[in-house]
Amino acid sequence: MKPLIRLLGAVAALFLVTQTAVAADLSYPIDQVLGKPDAPITVIEYASTTCPHCATFHKTTLPKFKSEWIETGKAKLIYRDFPTGPRGLSVGASMIAHCAGPDRYFGLLALIMEQQEKWMNSQNPLVELKKLAKLAGMGEDKVDDCLKRQDLANAINERAKEGNEKLGVESTPTLIVAGKLIPGAIPYDELDKALKAASK
Repeated sequence: MKPLIRLLGAVAALFLVTQTAVAADLSYPIDQVLGKPDAPITVIEYASTTCPHCATFHKTTLPKFKSEWIETGKAKLIYRDFPTGPRGLSVGASMIAHCAGPDRYFGLLALIMEQQEKWMNSQNPLVELKKLAKLAGMGEDKVDDCLKRQDLANAINERAKEGNEKLGVESTPTLIVAGKLIPGAIPYDELDKALKAASK
């Protein structure tokens, strides 16, 4: 029995090493990075613009993570869309953030997350999203043109699919800290502990 347990442990360890290597190797042209590109620790966030738990993470955990780790150069965040229901709305909101451009991406994404309940529960979510986009310098025509971009929609969906198939991402939000999957909207203290372990 013990050799079998050792074998299963070795297989699990090998899977983790392989998964870590895959996470490090995967990159996409639409990836958005917050922080210094050469920061020693990489955190990948898979999240959805229509996921309430993701909005909670962005409102409660992310600000402290930014001030303590990202702005100090100790870590960087790679954000990846992982659309959830209503899928069309989720993909659309993600596309609008991308079309704002790299310099305004995270600012608009923060607005989308902070105001999620308001625009999702409105009679016309697109009208509310356009109001947020306007704050990021995007006129209605630019938003309309953005939502016609099938190439961007395909890139978002394909990246999410690979996140599921190659990294095991199944729910939102999911963080990958130094190759380790951490599902759920974890509080800052828990994230801080994982980051400190990764920095040793």
